[in-house]
Amino acid sequence: MRFAFGENWSKYLDNLNNERIKEAESSIKEFIGLDTLAAKKFLDIGSGSGLFSLAAKRMGASVTSFDYDADSVKCTQSLKDKFFPTDEDWTISEGSILDTKFVASLGKYDLVYSWGVLHHTGDMKLAFENTSSLLKKDGILVIAIYNTQNFFTPFWKIVKKTYIKSNFFFRKIMELFFFLYFLFFLLFADLIRLRNPLLRHKGMKQRGMSLKTDVIDWIGGWPFETAKPEEVIKFFTQKNFKLANLSTVGGKHGCNEFLFIKN
Repeated sequence: MRFAFGENWSKYLDNLNNERIKEAESSIKEFIGLDTLAAKKFLDIGSGSGLFSLAAKRMGASVTSFDYDADSVKCTQSLKDKFFPTDEDWTISEGSILDTKFVASLGKYDLVYSWGVLHHTGDMKLAFENTSSLLKKDGILVIAIYNTQNFFTPFWKIVKKTYIKSNFFFRKIMELFFFLYFLFFLLFADLIRLRNPLLRHKGMKQRGMSLKTDVIDWIGGWPFETAKPEEVIKFFTQKNFKLANLSTVGGKHGCNEFLFIKN
């Protein structure tokens, strides 16, 4: 069982505009603390829509993108064809981070980026292991990993398995229900707690994402693993990485973001 991530991303690209591309660029700049990636080799693990490969390319990087999902590879290729059709310094391929031989063929990079991908591979520990081998000395690693919740993580596993096993009609019902849930119910919960309801989706907006695409990605995203922040930090510090930036979701669902430097 595996969710068709690329099929979902292809629909997202239909509404991609310059504002979302700029938001994606800004999210990279703000988290890594660099305004340019000129003269840097950038690897996008699980490129998905190709948006962040495009953002890195616009920031001056030499870009390598790959994804396990053939439709995601097509999405990334479509962005290259549209914005950088003759650029030989952006390569795109189909491959898996779990394929150690493939990973070894990629070389070393100044910046490795994998946002919300490694927990969908089916073997997150091996994905961490292989990812850690791709950095140059002093290289930057940016990853985002689903947060572990004691009660809700098992619940979301049931939701995702149900979605994957369901027929087209029932999937559409689930998509509508959870879209309304995230759009209205959580916003209402913020209002009664006197919180700004716009802040809940601020991170999504800043990355140039779409609520509809993210909802489908969330409820359908299988395989599915999670980790507590301290578990991710422990793994990479044992691999001679130093934590340089961290953004967590607290006790909520969503992704914790990590920036490590290879010692």
